[in-house]
Amino acid sequence: MWISSFKLRLFCCLLAVLMVVVLVINVTQVEYLDHETVSATFIDSSGQFVSSQVTGVSRNPYCGYEHQTLSSRERTEEDSLLAALQWQVPDVGPVPFLKSTDPSSSYFVILNSAAFFKVGSQLEVLVHVQDFQRKPKKYGGDYLQARIHSPKLQAGAVGRVVDYQNGFYKVFFTLLWPGRVKVSISLVHPTEGIRVLQHLQEEKPHRVYFKSLFRSGRISETTECNVCLPGSLPLCNFTDLYTGEPWFCFKPKKLPCSSRINHFKGGYLKGLLTAAENAFFQSGINIKMPINSSGPDWVTVIPRRIKETNNLELSQGSGTFPSGYYYKDQWRPRKFKMRQFNDPDNITECLQRKVVYLFGDSTIRQWFEYLTTFVPDLVEFNLGSPKNVGPFLAVDQKHNILLKYRCHGPPIRFTTVFSNELHYVANELNGIVGGKNTVVAIAVWSHFSTFPLEVYIRRLRNIRRAVVQLLDRSPKTVVVIRTANAQELGPEVSLFNSDWYNFQLDTILRKMFSGVGVYLVDAWEMTLAHYLPHKLHPDEVIVKNQLDMFLSFVCPLET
Repeated sequence: MWISSFKLRLFCCLLAVLMVVVLVINVTQVEYLDHETVSATFIDSSGQFVSSQVTGVSRNPYCGYEHQTLSSRERTEEDSLLAALQWQVPDVGPVPFLKSTDPSSSYFVILNSAAFFKVGSQLEVLVHVQDFQRKPKKYGGDYLQARIHSPKLQAGAVGRVVDYQNGFYKVFFTLLWPGRVKVSISLVHPTEGIRVLQHLQEEKPHRVYFKSLFRSGRISETTECNVCLPGSLPLCNFTDLYTGEPWFCFKPKKLPCSSRINHFKGGYLKGLLTAAENAFFQSGINIKMPINSSGPDWVTVIPRRIKETNNLELSQGSGTFPSGYYYKDQWRPRKFKMRQFNDPDNITECLQRKVVYLFGDSTIRQWFEYLTTFVPDLVEFNLGSPKNVGPFLAVDQKHNILLKYRCHGPPIRFTTVFSNELHYVANELNGIVGGKNTVVAIAVWSHFSTFPLEVYIRRLRNIRRAVVQLLDRSPKTVVVIRTANAQELGPEVSLFNSDWYNFQLDTILRKMFSGVGVYLVDAWEMTLAHYLPHKLHPDEVIVKNQLDMFLSFVCPLET
């Protein structure tokens, strides 16, 4: 009896020990999987497939733009785009500040000066840059902006700059209105500053950093996120499975990748430049400073005869530069007649029975804000979304109008975006049926200025593919692209959102969507040509002109 009881107790003890051993092994294995090799696909609350793979420790950072699988056609296009954007900056070694471009000692002269010009004539201006020792520069690479304007007429247009790589630049203008027309040339960045910006673009893509909050129950952790993360810590891989857009976060120490709840801008890296490099980015010295004329800086333009005017209009084909001009504070595109939507009823009549989708950054969110403020019947529906983030929705029930705004997927420098609201524009476009009562407007540029150009090219490639598919299945859908725009610049902003960066993005966007069947709102020229100071979010008069152009595409004049 005693022996039987002892055997039973011994058996139970052995069983208990065995269970403990198995439990320890399982826990160890689970922890190992959680920290090193978990690979799973789950559907977040937005209904999108998201990869939540934790990569193992690696010595090199994973940079998605360096590991793309491209078709031969895509590779050829990308190489062509990058080649076209090669900025000719000479390799002259370190240049001291005194030998860099000085806008105050540089000058321009009007070449083909005459007693008067006719509307439609070409005006040529020669710019000669000098350094702070008032010595001529022998090489090019400066970034200049140029415009003609008539303040009393509230008229303006941009010019085309040609760099001769020897310290001389020529600017070509088309004189588009009669009257006294003044020439203005500005140095945005000297060559020496452009070299610094190039280095930052290629070597410091993480100079704007992002973060995400992970939470499960009472446990929460915040980690850094980006397209490319340096170091060798384990990562959460949030690459989008449909578009292949890469996005990574450092893996939380205690939580799984699936516990991510939001995304937000972490901040900007400091101390990016040396003291010598800082000298090339000084407000009031060499950032967006005017270059003065060595002689007259204005010309007189007289009207053409009616017959000549008609011939001028007929001669304007595709690729017209400039694309338009301001006259009496109204934008006048050169390729079509733009309507003026000065009354809310005009907008309501145009958008009646339509669904309007606005996708992108805060510069197209301005369109949503303008429309909901200007059109009283368009009432915003409170979705409880974070301010300035969205998504936003406005409805005019009487006229059956639906207006939607949604921000694009990461990288995006908004305050806080919930993870289930991180939608890529291409995926959103794939979910739209389209048709004659569907309007889509897209603006994606500002948040890509700190990354190598390959990142932006891939994003536009995905969006373009989705746009082409949308227009194939619903050819009557109206798709409008809003371009980049110039903005105010200071020493710090220049390192992250310089006009030089955005000029590159704008050039890529135009080339990639050429011939696709979309309409273009030329926000770049509309900000450069206007007399108001440049702003990331342009003033209302410029936004109004943008929307007049947008609505003219939706509801063109009947001819």
